Amino acid sequence: MAPIEPAVIKDIENPFESMLSRLSEAANLLNIDEDIYHLLISPAKEVKVNLPVTMDNGRVKVFEGWRVIHSTYLGPSKGGIRFSPYVHIEEIKALAAWMSLKCAVVSIPFGGAKGGIKCEPKNLSKGELERLTRAYTTALSEIFGPEKDIPAPDVGTDSQIMAWVMDAYSRQTGISTPAIVTGKPLVLGGSLGRVEATGRGVMVSALAAMEKLGMDPKSSTATIQGFGNVGSISAKLLAEKGVKILAISDVNSGYYNEKGIDIPKAIEYYLSHGYSLDDFKGGVAISNEEVLTVDADLLVPAAIEDQITRHNAYDIKARLIVEGANGPTSANADRILNEKGVMVVPDILANAGGVTVSYFEWVQNRMGYFWSEDDVNSKADEVIKTSFQKVYDISQKYKTTLRIAAYMTAIDKIAQTIRLRGIY
Repeated sequence: MAPIEPAVIKDIENPFESMLSRLSEAANLLNIDEDIYHLLISPAKEVKVNLPVTMDNGRVKVFEGWRVIHSTYLGPSKGGIRFSPYVHIEEIKALAAWMSLKCAVVSIPFGGAKGGIKCEPKNLSKGELERLTRAYTTALSEIFGPEKDIPAPDVGTDSQIMAWVMDAYSRQTGISTPAIVTGKPLVLGGSLGRVEATGRGVMVSALAAMEKLGMDPKSSTATIQGFGNVGSISAKLLAEKGVKILAISDVNSGYYNEKGIDIPKAIEYYLSHGYSLDDFKGGVAISNEEVLTVDADLLVPAAIEDQITRHNAYDIKARLIVEGANGPTSANADRILNEKGVMVVPDILANAGGVTVSYFEWVQNRMGYFWSEDDVNSKADEVIKTSFQKVYDISQKYKTTLRIAAYMTAIDKIAQTIRLRGIY
């Protein structure tokens, strides 16, 4: 069979086109049929909505929103809702595809989706956020459903916004439907362990990779880019395992301390200063970009996509990168990191703890029975450990990177499902 040619890639730093280049490489190693490959690169559905919202000053403002369903071959589609002024359709398409792959690589019976609204949530009042969320949910009420498409929090959204999504959907259907959304407050059917799930998965992935590299956590150092939910919890849990955290950063500020950052103190400062590390006194101020190139054993990029590119990949000194964010490394940077001998645990594996516990939340909602936090954590840890070993074995068999091996694991599962279900 002739090698599959990926769709024309105009800009390799574009997140969707970066995903396509990796997908084609993995598909070629698996010798995937070209027909199935084209299904994998084509989102099943793209929906754009215009959302009129009455602002606090009485004026009406129209916001743009999107929902992309990448696939539903393995089950209902699953993916977060992002509130950001930088949301655009190519980003949403890439994130939806990554969700399909992420669910497949950890053997969760979900397809992939992603949604977003172009807005600056920090500039909206609570009332405006609620009206915007309800408008979005109402506009997409025929797309959403516990057996169809299940949203979750993402950048700029939280458990309160998920509560509004659940309530708006339930009012539309006339039935209280907690399984419509995950990442909800506990009192509305959220799962114990959900808040720490993504960061915990990063920690478990990091320890598994460190074992393969012969790295002792108690004598290893790390740097964390991004100090939101994923970055701060990754830092906290890694520090508890003995890893010295040399540098941290949020969107505006970075700090370095050769003796190690006091992570509990940094988290307390971050939360008490409006989710900001500005003027934190626990280290020397450095730029967000410099955090990526600190001389440490482990780097956890846990901010946004395309932070490690061909422009800075040569300067990275870490032996191991564990991706807490979605798409933090461009496809061009992959080649450079591989040449340097850096092991990269890819996003679709490293941060899959979040969707794993989201799946557990959905299961618990449908059963009407809830597990203890220890149960949730132990089940999620086992999923990540098992998935890491499977991906690692494939990387060894095919002499390829963990990223391509993770793509191969996911693609093979989805392709088998497509063949068995059939195409008409």
